[in-house]
Amino acid sequence: MTEDIHPVIYSADAGIARVTLNRPEKRNALNEELVSALLTALRSADRDETIRVVVISGAGKDFCSGADLSALQKIASASVTENVEDARLLLELFLMIRHLRVPVIAAVHGRALAGGSGLATACDLVLACSSARFGYPEVKIGFVPAMVMAILRRNVSEKRAFELITRGTEISADEARQIGLVNQVFPEETFEKDVNDYAVSFQKLSPSAITLSKQLLYQMDGQTFVEGLHAGLDVNVIARMTEECKKGIARFLQKE
Repeated sequence: MTEDIHPVIYSADAGIARVTLNRPEKRNALNEELVSALLTALRSADRDETIRVVVISGAGKDFCSGADLSALQKIASASVTENVEDARLLLELFLMIRHLRVPVIAAVHGRALAGGSGLATACDLVLACSSARFGYPEVKIGFVPAMVMAILRRNVSEKRAFELITRGTEISADEARQIGLVNQVFPEETFEKDVNDYAVSFQKLSPSAITLSKQLLYQMDGQTFVEGLHAGLDVNVIARMTEECKKGIARFLQKE
């Protein structure tokens, strides 16, 4: 199934939902229409029980260059109420990614800057082309990567997060991997195949176990050690009761 939710292309096949930012002429810059279309695509994936993983990528040379000029002009002239509503849409996107039942992968090629880097950071997993670049240059125009900071702070050390958001410099894919911002870096010539192979691997795993694992991992964030153990106990029991777990144990015992 392929659907053109301009400015996003959504397709679903063999358990993989592919969400493509489709504004290549604008380097896939974010605006209200694009963020709304992303939300629509993610909701479609979440409703489809056959989907095992979502891959977000960008058409053209870049993943996403951040907010476009019209969006910046709107920010500069908007009232407090209008800015709150505009920012709330991005908050909704970040929460949607976090609450989606399946893993969400950012497949980053070219540049992921400002809101584009924020979008990648908000995903559960980040796969980068070796030539990809990441950065949060908002400080250069007097802006702050405010909401994504809540996610960035959980991905990298406090000092690296501080450096990224206050200096506004770009870093390479390899450096992003070294500091924990990127999971895997793949060669440019095999990037699409490597991303596909990575995504396909989720088809062989238990959907319920992955969903429970994702929910528990993020639920534990901010909990005390004891609270985390108790939350883990609850999910441990739930996982034992699923049909997938029962069948998986039976298969393992038969092999033994």
